[in-house]
Amino acid sequence: MAEEASAEEGAFLVPKTTQLRTYNVRDGLLDEWAEKWRTFVVPLRLEFGFKIEGAWLDRERSQFVWVISYDGPESFAERNSQYWASSERETMGLDPKDYLVSTEIREVVTVL
Repeated sequence: MAEEASAEEGAFLVPKTTQLRTYNVRDGLLDEWAEKWRTFVVPLRLEFGFKIEGAWLDRERSQFVWVISYDGPESFAERNSQYWASSERETMGLDPKDYLVSTEIREVVTVL
């Protein structure tokens, strides 16, 4: 019983969290957003232990869609807060509000 052993040792398993994120991007900024996301966001997310499962552009709807997951010692929310509070994120010089009209974030569970 791995869970019992972990609990006895004081460590609790946090299940993997996966999010499907859909961003509605301001007209004319889809490619610029995607490039800045690849250049700045991806490396820092990886540094913080997140995994980028994939990313896509829906040009017809001016949407950026991506899947991010985290399977670490703290919850996704805790690690995400650490990411946003980091000095690296602060000095990135990329404010999503400059590019994104709206966002939709859904937690999803794999079935395959």
